[in-house]
Amino acid sequence: MLDPSGASIAGAVVTIQNPVSHYTRSATSDNQGKFEFANVPYNNYHLTAVAAGFQSDTQDVNIRSAVPLELTINMTLGQEIQSVTVEAGADLVETTSTTHTDIDRDMFDKLPLESSSSSLSSLVTLATPGVAADSNGLFHGLGDHASNSFSIDGQAISDQQSKVFSNQLPVDAVQSMEVIEGAPPAEYGDKTSLVIVVTTRSGLGQTQPHGDVTASSGSFGSSNAGFDLSYGGQNWGNFISANGMDTGRFLDGPEFNVMHDHGNQENFFDRVDFKPSQEDSLNLNLGFTRSWFQTPNSYDAQDATAWSGLVVNNNGLGPNGLPVGSTDQRSQIRTFNVAPAWTRVVNANAVFTFGGFVRQDQYNYYPSDNPFADLQPDLQLQTIGQNRTLTDAGLRTSLSYVKGIHNVKAGITYSDTILTEKDAFGVVDPTANAVCLNADGSAYTGAGLTDPAQCTGPLTPNPSFSPLLACYDLTRTAALPASDGCPNSTSGLYHFYGHANIRELSSYIQDTITKNNWTFNLGLRFDYYDGLVTATQPEPRLGIAYNIKPTSTVLRVSYARTMETPFNENLVLASEGCNNPVIAALEASTVTPCVSNVPLSPGWRNEFHAGLEQAFGKRLVIDGEYIWKYTHKAYDFSVLGDTPITFPIEWDRSKIPGYAIRASVPNWKGFTAYVVMSSVAARFFEPQVSGIGSTPVGSEVFRIDHDEHFNQTTHLQYQVRKNGPWFGFTWRYDSGLVAGPVPCAGGNCANGPNGSDTEVDVSGLSPDQQFQAGLYCGSVHATPTTPISPNGLCPASEYGSNLVKIPAAGTESDDHNPPRIAPRSLFDVSVGEDNLFHGDKYKWSARLTAVNVTNEYALYNFLSTFSGTHYVTPRAITATLGFHF
Repeated sequence: MLDPSGASIAGAVVTIQNPVSHYTRSATSDNQGKFEFANVPYNNYHLTAVAAGFQSDTQDVNIRSAVPLELTINMTLGQEIQSVTVEAGADLVETTSTTHTDIDRDMFDKLPLESSSSSLSSLVTLATPGVAADSNGLFHGLGDHASNSFSIDGQAISDQQSKVFSNQLPVDAVQSMEVIEGAPPAEYGDKTSLVIVVTTRSGLGQTQPHGDVTASSGSFGSSNAGFDLSYGGQNWGNFISANGMDTGRFLDGPEFNVMHDHGNQENFFDRVDFKPSQEDSLNLNLGFTRSWFQTPNSYDAQDATAWSGLVVNNNGLGPNGLPVGSTDQRSQIRTFNVAPAWTRVVNANAVFTFGGFVRQDQYNYYPSDNPFADLQPDLQLQTIGQNRTLTDAGLRTSLSYVKGIHNVKAGITYSDTILTEKDAFGVVDPTANAVCLNADGSAYTGAGLTDPAQCTGPLTPNPSFSPLLACYDLTRTAALPASDGCPNSTSGLYHFYGHANIRELSSYIQDTITKNNWTFNLGLRFDYYDGLVTATQPEPRLGIAYNIKPTSTVLRVSYARTMETPFNENLVLASEGCNNPVIAALEASTVTPCVSNVPLSPGWRNEFHAGLEQAFGKRLVIDGEYIWKYTHKAYDFSVLGDTPITFPIEWDRSKIPGYAIRASVPNWKGFTAYVVMSSVAARFFEPQVSGIGSTPVGSEVFRIDHDEHFNQTTHLQYQVRKNGPWFGFTWRYDSGLVAGPVPCAGGNCANGPNGSDTEVDVSGLSPDQQFQAGLYCGSVHATPTTPISPNGLCPASEYGSNLVKIPAAGTESDDHNPPRIAPRSLFDVSVGEDNLFHGDKYKWSARLTAVNVTNEYALYNFLSTFSGTHYVTPRAITATLGFHF
């Protein structure tokens, strides 16, 4: 910072701002005229320098590398300027070949997020085009199930981050976020439908401690308390945050009314920064999260009606003579993360980074104390418990080099993912592996029979009876001991143990070449995968962008070849299960028999993106792209038998076309807004090539249950003056995901034995499941205990649903017209005041947030193979009070 004579200017205030992401930072020059911004996300910024007695200086700055960018600002003498209004111009558009969404804390801090236990996922869903919303914090990025990666300060995390699999980084620790929807650069691999690049908060340079203490209370008995603190100096810093929450509605349940859905979560995050020299920086991220939650009950599970006469007529007792009671399944997930990194400024053009990481998820699923309470019709026929750990340890290194028109980055990453899977299950449905059949062909459910030779009189032997599975049938008078041919049996339960090491070695080099209005992205990645199978693949990444500066238009195209690696959750079970005689027998007893004994192996994908970004003056920018992805060996999920334990499977291929659009309104007199919208098809092709079982489809091509015709999110935000009250409004519209097995007239529908083009058979669904789907027959609507028809049959002309869009009679097609969840609109609002008493050093804030303000009665999904049935959140109101210093 220099004056016209070349002397240093002390006390000048330098501000950088991105009007689209809302990122804003300020620094003051020291006695030598120097200023510094650390931990800045890659993006375009508008820089303004203001000093007493000088005219303000403005310029645009493009940060795209870890190599420090040195600026010399020459101030001109002039009238002292008391304030500066930053007006954005060229920095509204970015000349990059990869489409992405940038969001800073200043924006998402005021968004009414749906889930406090998976707020980062909620943020991605609400702010990013191409994302289909699902239950329990799960989101489907660009037509894929869970092929998303997080990059947390350079640490790659590609395992599932929804709250039924893992604990994710708390949003309190996030400074800014970039979501890459376009073809991924070469530095990103593994699972790249969406790459969420997160920059965490840092205390480096915070010579005055700053922090927040917040507490909230809301619907369903929810409460949350937390604090964060940033402090440090010019050469060190520490950011620490901790919070805890407790709620009566932790997960999205199978009923709109909340039953058996209590949960709590505790988060801790600490980032330590230290600069032992001007060239060296050390960084350490520490995190620990524990969550405990109940599996929500349906009316069937809550009232133990699943057993019908088997329990009700037995005075509420199960075959073991104990009271059955309500289903009481629970989970606990403990996650820790340690990630150190060292950064060395080699010279003015190069920066070297070396880091390591150890992350672990320990997942426990607990069955009901009475195993027979776990029986639910057509959903869960076995009681099951699980203890699973996923430990990911590795090293990463990279070298960034910037000179002239080149911005080069090269790196190597090695990781070892250690999988341990322990499952214990037993059959609790007496019809699942009946020894004998009644005269009418139905399963005989009487106790005491263990040998088909005992089927006498009107009873006949069941030709599908499995003697091996009978070892673990808890409905019999006694389980057979291990000496009688029952392996791995304890108290009648079968115990499965799986272990594997998944080692991956990745190397990449990429160069961003900027020449006049052109930007070329050239990259090559090489992945070596060594797990239950071995695979290698070179992956070129190419992109071109052209900036038409007179019209503020950017044209871009990109291509990526990627290696698609299997999901790690229950990967050993999925790959080895068919070779296990007990697992094979269990699958054979359901509608998901073993179809392959081949382990899951990496697939490969070719994807193409073509996009356009257009700024209209200084008040609007629109960014849109067309997407086309073709995948060999496409991944999905199935379930073990009829239990809640999910595992990956692999189909022959998939085709995913679609579009994604984002429109943003930068700050205009306190008003900001954005709209994201998309349409993504997810067409999968049979046959299934690996995995132990899936739901047979019956057609060559089908839409998977994260295919959605259209969705959009509109967010409006208004700030009264600079520090006055603010208001936020969000409208989310979803046209509806593909639904699970819903009966309909004709086509490949989930009918009972008497379905036809003119009549629908719903006898395969319990009354409560019919109620969950909103089914009706004429004027008769299903209730949790009353079906739509006594015999399960309904004329197609009188059949329908309030919650599911069912194809008209004879029009169902798994590819072109499958059943879908009915369209829904959800509205969320938030109002707040960030400085109630107009303090300077100490401030009080208050906020009121309402989610689903209209109390819309709607579904996320129905009988999804992966996750079952889930309703959207009922109206939930939360009040938050904060103290800031």
